[in-house]
Amino acid sequence: MTTLDASRAGAFASAETPRAGDFAAPAAVDRIQKLGLLVAGGAALLSLLGWFVAPGAFVDTLLRSYLVAWVYWMGVSLGCFALLMIHHLSRGGWGVVARRILEAATRTLPLLLVLALPLFLLGLPRLYLWAQPGGMATDAILQHKAQYLNVKWFLIRQALYFAVWLIPMFVINRLSRQQDETGDPLLFRRMQKVAAPGLLAYALAVNFASVDWLMSLQPHWYSTIYGVYLMGSQALAALAFVIVVALFLARREPMSRVFLPRHFHDYGKLFLAATMLWAYFSFSQFLIIWAGNLPEEIEFYLERMRHGWGVVAVAVVLLHFILPFLLLLSSDLKRTRGLGAVAILMLVARLVELFWQVEPAFEHHEPALYWLYLTVPLALGGLWLFWFMRELKKRPLVPINDPYLPEAMADAHH
Repeated sequence: MTTLDASRAGAFASAETPRAGDFAAPAAVDRIQKLGLLVAGGAALLSLLGWFVAPGAFVDTLLRSYLVAWVYWMGVSLGCFALLMIHHLSRGGWGVVARRILEAATRTLPLLLVLALPLFLLGLPRLYLWAQPGGMATDAILQHKAQYLNVKWFLIRQALYFAVWLIPMFVINRLSRQQDETGDPLLFRRMQKVAAPGLLAYALAVNFASVDWLMSLQPHWYSTIYGVYLMGSQALAALAFVIVVALFLARREPMSRVFLPRHFHDYGKLFLAATMLWAYFSFSQFLIIWAGNLPEEIEFYLERMRHGWGVVAVAVVLLHFILPFLLLLSSDLKRTRGLGAVAILMLVARLVELFWQVEPAFEHHEPALYWLYLTVPLALGGLWLFWFMRELKKRPLVPINDPYLPEAMADAHH
C-alpha cells in the first residue's frame, strides 16, 4: 500500500462514518420484489397458452425463446459482474454509489445456474444440430468439430464457466460484507487483487461461452470477434439496468442524498462509450464477413436479411445504436430522467437483437408463436427481478465503510 493510499484511508477512516441503518432499502423495493413474482407467474401462464395456439411447434419455439431469455438475463448479471471488477480496479465515484446494485446483480448468478439446467439438460438436441443423435454422422464439417461440439464437453464447459464467475463473485461479496462489519479501510486492496484476475477470467469464459450458447446454433458459421461482441452487449445491458435502478432509488430516501447529477452524467458517458463500442464490434464483424464473401461466413447475414428479417435488422440498428447515440450526445439529457428513457430503450433493443440473432438460425418458424419471445423473457425476468431485489435488501444501499465513499458523496451535503 502506498503512502498516498495510507493517508487517504486514514483520513476517511477518521471521518464520520454513515451507519448501516441510515441506508436501508426503501419500502418501494418490497413492492417491486412482489411485482416481479406476479409478472413471472402471469407471463409463464401466458407462455403456456402457446400450446393451444400451435401445439406442434410450441416446444421448439418455447426452448428458443427460453434461450433468448436466459442469455438476456445472463448478460445483465455478467455485465454487472464485469462493471464491478472494473470499479474495484479504477475506484471511480460512479462505482462506489452503485456498488450495491452491481453486487446484488452478481448474486443472481446462482439463480441463473439453476435456470440453465432445464435448458442444457433437456433442450440441447432440439436447439443444436451437433447435439442431435446422428447429427454428426451426416455432416462432414461437424465431424471435424466433434471433439469440441459434443454434449459431454458442452456440459463440462458450462460448469467451468460458472466456477470461473461464481468464485470471484462470492469472494468479492464476502469481502464487501467484511468491510461493512469491520470497517477495515484496507479491504478494498484485497478486492482489487481479486478483481484483476476475475475480470480476465470473465473475458476468457464469455468468449468461449458465446460459441457454445449462440454461435453453435449455426455450427458451420464462425466469427473471431463474436465473443468480444457479446461482452460489449453485456456491458450495455448492465449499464442500462444500473441506470434504471439508480434513477428508481434516487427518487426515494435515503439514496436521494447519495446519487448526484454528476454520477448520472458519468453513467451517461459510460453508456455512450459502450454504445459506440458495441456498434464498432458489430460493424467490424459485418464489414469483414461481407467483404470476404465466403459461403461459410456470409450465410449468417443472408439468413437475417431475407424474408422480413431485414426489417428487424433495421430496427436493431435504429434502437440499438442510432437513437441511443444521438440522444446520449446531449450533456443535459445525461443529468435528467431522460437518461432512464434511453436505458429502457436499450433494454428493449437488447431483446430485439437477441431475437434477431437466434430465430433465423432455424429452418422452421412459427410466426404465430413469436410472442413467446416477449412472455418468456418476462417470466424469467420477473423471477430474476425478485431475486435481485431480495439481494439488494440484504445490505445497506451504500458500502458504508468504503474509504472512497465520503469522496463519492462529497457534494451531497451542498
